[in-house]
Formats: sequence, C-alpha cells, structure tokens
Amino acid sequence: IIDYYKLRFQIEFNFRDAKQFWGLEDFMNLSQTAVTNAANLAFFMVNLSHHLLADFRKHNPDSGIIDLKAYYRGFRYVREMLKILPQKPEPILLAQIFAKLTSLGRIHPLSTGVEAS
Repeated sequence: IIDYYKLRFQIEFNFRDAKQFWGLEDFMNLSQTAVTNAANLAFFMVNLSHHLLADFRKHNPDSGIIDLKAYYRGFRYVREMLKILPQKPEPILLAQIFAKLTSLGRIHPLSTGVEAS
C-alpha cells in the first residue's frame, strides 16, 4: 500500500500537467469514446513532453514545458516558412532564423547549445 501511495503525488502532477498544458480541462466531448480519446491523448502528451524535456534540459536546465512547446512551435513555423521561399538561405542565416523564431514565447532564455535539426 505504501508503494502505491508514493505514486499519488506523481499521478496528481500528471493530472495537473494534462489540464494545464495539454487541454484535458478544455475538451467538449460528450460520448464516452471521445472523452476516452481526449484523456488518453492528454496523458500521452504529458508522458511525451516529459521525455522530450529530459533531453531538452541537457542544454537548457531551467526550461519547462512552456519553453519546450514554444521551441517546437517555432521550429514548425520555420520549416513551413522555408517551404515558401524560392531558395534556401545560407546556413549561418538559417541558424539565426531558427534561434530567433524558436525562442519566441519562451519563459527562460534559450541556451546556445540547442541546434535545429
């Protein structure tokens, strides 16, 4: 029983993250299947974000989930923007674009160790 009780706080933190960052509180589903899918997706995103955050914190130790979401959102915007351009920018300019756009919306400043891939 003690081992299960020790998991209580981790379960509560996972619920908090699912509600705060991944929309568990916001979905408006009425059927049982839709509710199940939304809850499973929110908890999957909690697990995935914690896994990605562990790697991300190697170069950005103070970063949180909001920083991680901002980085990947900016990364996606840069990739979509590059599809529109007639020719690919020089690597130095491209690195500066990635650094600037992936830092928008972050709470903690981006370290120089994270590179766009």
